[in-house]
Amino acid sequence: MKNITLKVEGMSCQHCVNSIEGALKEIGATGLVDLALKTVSVEFEDNKINLGQIKEVIEDQGYDVV
Repeated sequence: MKNITLKVEGMSCQHCVNSIEGALKEIGATGLVDLALKTVSVEFEDNKINLGQIKEVIEDQGYDVV
């Protein structure tokens, strides 16, 4: 398992948390959103999911990975 922390702009409420964590779960990753720090910690198997896919699924929810 691999762990990364991404800086994500545009998150402000529990809906944002649910949206991002749910989208990551759909691709087989586990996400933990920290609204105060504006970060998403992601745990995933790097032989199944790559960083590009993780960024894409977050951005598809309407947030900016910076």
